[in-house]
Amino acid sequence: MKLLTKYNRVNLITTIIVMLITGFIYYQAISWILTNQKDKDLKVEEQEVFDYVNLDHHLPQTFESNDQQITFTEAKPGSVVREFINTMYFKKWDKDDARKRHRHKHPGNGKYEPGRGLVSSVSVGDKYYKILIVESIVETEDLIRLIFTITIAVILFLLLVLYITNRLILSRLWQPFYTLMKELRVFSVADARGISKLETTIDEFKELNNTVIEMTAKARHDYKELKTFTENASHELLTPIAVINSKLDTLIQTENFSERQSKLLNDLYSAVSRLNRLNQSLLLLVKIENRLLHEQQQINLRELIEDMIIQFEEIFQDKDLKVTYALDEKEIYASRYLAEILISNLISNAIRHNHNGGEVVINMTEEQLVIQNTGLDSTLPDEIFTRFHKSSGSEGSGLGLTISRQICQNFGFSLDYRFQSPFHTFMVKFNLK
Repeated sequence: MKLLTKYNRVNLITTIIVMLITGFIYYQAISWILTNQKDKDLKVEEQEVFDYVNLDHHLPQTFESNDQQITFTEAKPGSVVREFINTMYFKKWDKDDARKRHRHKHPGNGKYEPGRGLVSSVSVGDKYYKILIVESIVETEDLIRLIFTITIAVILFLLLVLYITNRLILSRLWQPFYTLMKELRVFSVADARGISKLETTIDEFKELNNTVIEMTAKARHDYKELKTFTENASHELLTPIAVINSKLDTLIQTENFSERQSKLLNDLYSAVSRLNRLNQSLLLLVKIENRLLHEQQQINLRELIEDMIIQFEEIFQDKDLKVTYALDEKEIYASRYLAEILISNLISNAIRHNHNGGEVVINMTEEQLVIQNTGLDSTLPDEIFTRFHKSSGSEGSGLGLTISRQICQNFGFSLDYRFQSPFHTFMVKFNLK
């Protein structure tokens, strides 16, 4: 999940929860204020009753209107407790209500509505009366609903504005970060082009950009130092290896060697030959990685593979390998030198890691080249392309498959490996560019 998406989700959820809580508190506060105002009105009516009784020494007439009812009931002295209550208010039909009643077929002469009441008491002479003052709160509830509806609408509007703001403004705020990530994806230590400086007013992104620029510059510098060292070391090894080979050739031609001396010289000669192949492989790998081989031409890959099969024919016969191949026409635009090394390495690998009487299968279509060979054990796909990784008993340098994969990457191809008994399978997939 992206940071921006997660931030928006957390922000919206938090806002909704806070709005719901504050909305509930707001609703309760408004309800309490309006109810308290209604209680004050009831107290005023109660006081008017007390004033009337004190002045005239008898109860006022029973009062009833569309919004208020006052009733008096004789009770036992001291039995009435003064309190505010929520009750029902019976509202009689007026002319408009009568038409509605007739249209909707409501029974009776009125309807019950929510009301707020005050229970009190008054003494008139030697008699004790219970007073019940009830006022309708329908209009109050309607007002609360209206205020709450407006509040909810404002909250929803604010959430919408907040969501749109987060999507638009925050996306623009994070644009320098995405630009930097895009440059890092295409960054290569072998490329002379570095990370460009971002134009942003945000301090954190400026600091991140400066840190990345310093890091990539150091990585390129270290890479150049290592490349230079590798190239110099490989070139410096060429002369002593050539001298050793020349001296060994001269020494081997000398007569009067014992059997043990001859064996030691042959072992030394083989070791120097392997050292020379390793040095040549390292030099080639450096050139491929740095794209120093620029000669490209149109290559008929089918003809090239057929020529390679003919060149390896004697080796196939020496190990009694059965070779079968089916090649479709395929042309690529690349370095012929590297293409020959790629095919040669893959076929050599299929021979080297095969057993006597084994099988080599080569198939090529417009999409891919597949080379299979029988073998005894499987190798982990992640390890097989590692530099200097080779099976026990192998006489190779451990760089052949590494060079092959690097050539494929240079061409815009991919080289993959899998093992399904009894075949080791290498697949070169074309047309990835």
